[in-house]
Amino acid sequence: MLARQRQDMILDEVRRTGAVQVSDLVQRLGVSDMTIRRDLDALAARGAVEKVYGGATSVLDRSTDEPGFEAKSVYQPAEKEAIAERAARLVRPGAAIGLSAGTTTWTLARHLDDVADLTVVTNSVRIADVLQQRGRADRTVILTGGVRTPSDALVGPVAVRALHSLHLDLVFLGVHGMSTRAGFTTPNLDESETNRALARAANRLVVIADHAKWSTVGISTIVGLEEADVLISDDGLPEEARRVLGERIAELSIAPVSGERGESADSTYEDTMRAESEQ
Repeated sequence: MLARQRQDMILDEVRRTGAVQVSDLVQRLGVSDMTIRRDLDALAARGAVEKVYGGATSVLDRSTDEPGFEAKSVYQPAEKEAIAERAARLVRPGAAIGLSAGTTTWTLARHLDDVADLTVVTNSVRIADVLQQRGRADRTVILTGGVRTPSDALVGPVAVRALHSLHLDLVFLGVHGMSTRAGFTTPNLDESETNRALARAANRLVVIADHAKWSTVGISTIVGLEEADVLISDDGLPEEARRVLGERIAELSIAPVSGERGESADSTYEDTMRAESEQ
């Protein structure tokens, strides 16, 4: 098969699913890892795809562009794991929590195995599946109804009505983007309304978002920056973003992706700034 034929097949798959992984393409096309990577380099040079860790995704440049779950899952996997591990520490036995749909919250769901007597409300079929597969008798999973979006969220009037009467200890909100002007945003109007209803149900709202979400703006604001009680991001978040977010949000927690997880790695942004001011 000629290189151009392979690249056309890869591009068709990206357009169909939103993302491809190198390992899958190696098996499907019967070529080497390096050959696939060269094909992805060629497609990226043409502006046809965006290269990410382990593969490539479709190119998104509009506030209404909404990647599918598989496409989003290949973005910043190490960062999402670090954020999810940090977020899981906030969940106590016997808590009632909410998890919005998304790949970061889905990653968090996989870190909740050790929490006893947990009640979880979610508008994500994928998150519900992860939690129910554990087969724990002390876990209650409540799945809202609604219309399914490309990112596998259940949204719309049915989902909103299901959330209106709930009161949750913690809500973990995944977002498409965050910025000073727009706050926390999504490219889907219906998902924005559903996530606002979930946020309103929270006694404490925790936004979990990797550094790549900074300065990304979706068409609709879910909540303003000040409405989050906690933001958990990763150590790739730029210093200017940390300063701005630290001024607007009560608690900014930075999860280390690499390096030793010592005392300083586990500190919040405020702890870090305090230590610097004392030097």
